[in-house]
Amino acid sequence: MKQIALDIGLARPPTLASFCPGPNQAALAHLLLWTGSPTRSPVPTYLWGESASGKSHLLKAVAEALREQGAFCGWLDPTRTDPPAFDERWAAVLMDDVHLYTATQQHAAFNWFINAQSLQRGVLAAGELPPADLRLREDLRTRLGWGHVFQLQALTEHERRSVLRQAADERGVFLGDEVMDYMLKRFSRDLGSLMQLLDHLDAYALRTQRAITIPLIRAMLEEG
Repeated sequence: MKQIALDIGLARPPTLASFCPGPNQAALAHLLLWTGSPTRSPVPTYLWGESASGKSHLLKAVAEALREQGAFCGWLDPTRTDPPAFDERWAAVLMDDVHLYTATQQHAAFNWFINAQSLQRGVLAAGELPPADLRLREDLRTRLGWGHVFQLQALTEHERRSVLRQAADERGVFLGDEVMDYMLKRFSRDLGSLMQLLDHLDAYALRTQRAITIPLIRAMLEEG
């Protein structure tokens, strides 16, 4: 069954606090320590793992944490086809989905990396493959593997169910088994997307004074 990507607006930006680590506790602890330090280490960090393992959530959460501290960051992902030059005001460089970078993006990423290192700025990157297996230019590929490397693992369906159930209970919302099945089968299995869906369902159910059911989900999507 084709999964539906949730595209009805973000309830709130991803945060490190909202990340459900499961088997990825070490990576989360590392990023919490790094973002919370007044003198952030310039040693680069690379996250890798399959789709829906939480890589983009963590990068966006770090960007949000630094933004709240008043820090500027450089952001590069495959959608930025014309990357800007490195900005010395950046406190860190964040590069997502590096395995999909074009030659132009790889050139920019390497330039950003070199400038960030020379100015003792942080570099956080993510991709679906370990550094050694990335099909990137050699000088960029080797630098991505220089520092801390963490493999992220997607939560199992049982773990996703447990997290959703706990989040619903905290909101005072009842999710029946059939609703849970529908959410897990019809929507992106990325936990961040599922949590956003739950936020929207909670708000929509309160506004319409209805319980969360499959017809309610369909009605919300049609209205959105």
